[in-house]
Amino acid sequence: MNAFADIGQRCDAIEECYEFMLAYAAQGIDDDRQSRHGGQLRDLLSRAVDAAAGLPEAYAGMQAVVDPATMPSYNNFLELLKADTGKALVTMELVLVQPRIPSQLIDNLNASLHIRTLLTDIFLLDEILRLRPAP
Repeated sequence: MNAFADIGQRCDAIEECYEFMLAYAAQGIDDDRQSRHGGQLRDLLSRAVDAAAGLPEAYAGMQAVVDPATMPSYNNFLELLKADTGKALVTMELVLVQPRIPSQLIDNLNASLHIRTLLTDIFLLDEILRLRPAP
């Protein structure tokens, strides 16, 4: 799989999880283990963690096709992406290890600046990928 496709799939997994979490947070669920959506929540959140964990490396692979004159800007964004991803991972992993996941906890995770920052990075990456022809 090329870096562009890898980044796209990782971004999609994180966005899908976030969209599901928005709906889950609105349901007023007290315990994910007693909800028909609880297993799906944990599965999507686990996939988002896996996707985010490899996102900086996938982005680094994309850098091989950029104009060397623009490399400093891409390298700077890579450092930012690593930091943002790391912070978001800490928050998602903390939620995943809880014995029960109520809607309120997911609502707080959705509101986390770390998650929102990662989403903004992903939206930026999505647009950059659309502007560049795939190798």
